[in-house]
Amino acid sequence: MNRPLRRLGFLTIGLFDPADPRPGIEETLQVIELGERLGFDSAWLRHRHLQHGISSPVTIMAAATQRTSRIELGTAVTPLGAENPFRLAEDLGTLDVLSAVDGVGRINPGFSVGPPMNYDRYKHALYPASHETEDLSYGRLERLLSYLDGEPVSDFEGTMGIETFSRSIQPQSRGLRDRVWYGGGSLGSCVWAGEHGLNLLTSSVVKAEGSADDFATIQRRQIDAYRAAHPAGAQARVSQGLVVIPTDTATPDQAARYRAYADARLPRTREPQGPAGLLFAPDIVGTSAEIADALRAHAGYQAVDEVAFALPFSFEHDDYVQILTDIATRLGPALGWGPAA
Repeated sequence: MNRPLRRLGFLTIGLFDPADPRPGIEETLQVIELGERLGFDSAWLRHRHLQHGISSPVTIMAAATQRTSRIELGTAVTPLGAENPFRLAEDLGTLDVLSAVDGVGRINPGFSVGPPMNYDRYKHALYPASHETEDLSYGRLERLLSYLDGEPVSDFEGTMGIETFSRSIQPQSRGLRDRVWYGGGSLGSCVWAGEHGLNLLTSSVVKAEGSADDFATIQRRQIDAYRAAHPAGAQARVSQGLVVIPTDTATPDQAARYRAYADARLPRTREPQGPAGLLFAPDIVGTSAEIADALRAHAGYQAVDEVAFALPFSFEHDDYVQILTDIATRLGPALGWGPAA
């Protein structure tokens, strides 16, 4: 049974021109501001290394906290293999305090583990002396979680001269640990996230793992397994991140480009791709009424009540304005959602 949509978010990659990156980064901040004005509950940043997109989401979110007052900000997802958990815990704690409204932070950090994309091509620059021994497993995330929980990282607490030191990472931000998400794409990773009490980010990619089922069926199986493993059971939070492109107020040129974009990506949805057996969900293009019907029939969507719809990678700023406006004013209400005050 479909639940009314409770929380509506969006995801952006934040592309920019490498010869002049400022306008693209500024447009990303403008998109987040627009999202708040439209009543979206959350805005999420895709984290990319060595690409012309968001390589430093903490920086972007810090800027966004000063230009917004309500919308939650997250990463979907940060590949933790390229991060130092100690330093990241400091940055996230600071950022969450900076974002707080009435003492409650707005940051929702999402992570993945394992070697980051193209890791072998830059691991010597990232870890010159330790790339062969770095722990890129779930243990790296467990370290970060312990730091966010305030567990000691030093054997000294007290005063030296005029300086005071703490045993735990500073600052500590209340509730941040409970807002950590894991980007799961396999059955095992979803179960691990559930066992460790994390929130679950699902996207438009899953691992088929030998199954001949369609994308929606596989995704629903992963969501059910996650909740079965989570202490909160059916109440455990899951956010779905499909690509949906409403055309209600699009110009004929925009609608034609949107359909061409989706058509070009359709072949990869027909069978698992690459050694990892990745299965992609088809992009959903159409009127908000048509998209709402497609979502209500989607087995994965039927199990969630919050989403972070992914904006297409390579569109223009005006396209994102139209898409977000249609999502907030037409698609969201068709799914039972109402904008935040």
